Order: sequence, then structure tokens, then C-alpha cells
Amino acid sequence: MKKLNSTILAALCGLILAPYTQAHAESNPLNAFEQQQKQWVGQAAPQFKLQDQNQQWHELKQYKGKWLVLYFYPKDNSPGCTQEANQFKSLYPEFVKNNAVILGVSLDNVQSHQKFSTKLDLPFALLADDQQQLAGQYGLVKNLGFVKIAKRESFLIDPSGTVVYHYTSVNTQSHAAEILKDIQRLKTH
Repeated sequence: MKKLNSTILAALCGLILAPYTQAHAESNPLNAFEQQQKQWVGQAAPQFKLQDQNQQWHELKQYKGKWLVLYFYPKDNSPGCTQEANQFKSLYPEFVKNNAVILGVSLDNVQSHQKFSTKLDLPFALLADDQQQLAGQYGLVKNLGFVKIAKRESFLIDPSGTVVYHYTSVNTQSHAAEILKDIQRLKTH
């Protein structure tokens, strides 16, 4: 009888705890990170056609045969975005040596990008996604009350146009170096 009671108790506990265990697994930050990575890694990068700070048009197909870094950032001239842009600027020659192109993307317009790029003397393009075309495709548009921004996330796209990394956690001081190391590592494999 004791054995039967413990079996019934174990079964009841399983039924009671099952929804909690499943909900806990789904809300686990590591699982959420893995799901975000899986969503894009191995997928073809979304097509786009956007203008940069110099009103030049950029499309994904232009970069076939090159590594492409698409780094999304919230706002021109904000401290974190300035720091991140300067990190990419300082490592820009290394990216070029590794057949890589850097494209910064935010929801700011061409004029805002022009001022920001000139102020920092950036050697790479900043794409004006003011209609949320590209950030929307990647699911990175964030509402802050009356203002919309792009979440600070990046994508590394290989020379064939496939997303090989989705960086959901970005440290503005070390992110450019992290991506460069990933490109160098992937090139040797």
C-alpha cells in the first residue's frame, strides 16, 4: 500500500509540476537566446535596399563573395552607439583585410547618419532604415513610448549570403573585435 501511495503521489506531483517545468524551461534566458540564434543562423539573410549617409543605395546582393557585418544600433550620437561605431572604425582595416564589409543600421534618417558619420569620420556605411524595412524583417524594432529604435544586435553573413552568427548580447567596447575574431576563425575552417 505504501508503494502504491508513493507512486500515486509521484504521478500527481508530475501532473502538478509539469506546467511549471515547461513554463520555466521556455522562460529560461539561455533557451530564449538559443531560440533567437536558431531563428537566423543557417538562414538566407533578408534582402534589402537602403540608402547610406551619402545617399548611395546598398543591397544585399552587392556583397555576395564578402563577409557582411550588419550591426544594428539604437540612435546616432548616443554614447553607446558612438563607442560601438568607434570600435568598428578602429578595426576597419582588419575587416577589409579579411574581405569583410561593415554596415551600421539604425532607424535614423540619411541626414542624421551624415552628421554622425562626419563627426566620427567613419570609413563604412550607415544605412538609414527610417521606414523600418530591414530592422522589421529581423524583428529588431523596439517601441520606447512615442519613439521607435532598433535593438542593439548584429548579424554576420557569410560570402554566400547565409547568416552564420546572430549576436543578441552586444558589448559596445568589445563587439567589433568579437566579430572580427569570428570571421577569422570561420575563414580557416
